[in-house]
Amino acid sequence: MSSAPAMKVLRETQFAGLSPSARGKVRDIYDLGDKLLIVATDRLSAFDVILPTPIPDKGRVLTQLSLFWFDLLKDVIPNHLISATEFPGPFDKFRDELEGRSMLVQKTKPLPIECVVRGYVSGSAWKDYRTTGAICGIALPNGLLESGRLPESIFTPATKAMSGHDENISFGQAEKMIGKELAGKVRAVSLELYGRAAAHAEPRGIIVADTKFEFGLLNDQLIWIDEALTPDSSRFWPAAHYAPGGPQASFDKQFVRDYLERMRWPKTPPGPELPPEVVEATRDKYREAYRILTSRELT
Repeated sequence: MSSAPAMKVLRETQFAGLSPSARGKVRDIYDLGDKLLIVATDRLSAFDVILPTPIPDKGRVLTQLSLFWFDLLKDVIPNHLISATEFPGPFDKFRDELEGRSMLVQKTKPLPIECVVRGYVSGSAWKDYRTTGAICGIALPNGLLESGRLPESIFTPATKAMSGHDENISFGQAEKMIGKELAGKVRAVSLELYGRAAAHAEPRGIIVADTKFEFGLLNDQLIWIDEALTPDSSRFWPAAHYAPGGPQASFDKQFVRDYLERMRWPKTPPGPELPPEVVEATRDKYREAYRILTSRELT
């Protein structure tokens, strides 16, 4: 277990006189006109239900890891970050709560698709492959194992669901939604980002099995937005324990999912409280992923 000191937990932002324009499963977003203040809380969702028990440090890991990747991969595509240390106007007096878990970003027009890249067959892709022999319409060789490495990474877009699960779509459907030229560009950029990230992570002992990117347009320029290669948007597997042929251990909320499956919760609101040992184990995994990928401790 982690020996890191206990950190203050933020389940949701509550600033006097300031209300978020949106609350996602994890993030509270404040609309500042041409900018957004995005605050990563410690909320955790499982099976599309926000649980009542937050995970200490989770929001800080998501923000700090996103900042790491935005900087490392800034030569591939511009991103929306303005500052992670400046808090405009009335927010500056809440610096203690915001620091380390917030980003001031440019407001863009988000694309209506999720840009998913897969290097391995897992999750919904494994279900697709078992049923059709393809993933999002991309035909694949026979005989692939669950969690097996694909011959080459593939781009598998999805729709953005307001509630419930995103729906996988073909590249042709993505072209119809955003246009052929833009679809081709986001596919190329997504594959390059994934390839660079996977090449960084693998020698450090982490397999990036798949990840989700989001992009927006600002003055007709494509911008990388939202989060970047975090345990919430990616499958990170410890390379030392990798064994194709079934599900893999991962650096995310696996402990939570396993606990909820054991207790036979019906996966409908309200979610159950989590016991301390599950919270601690999950916190440790988030922190460990950050430490391995960045070669520094979360402070």
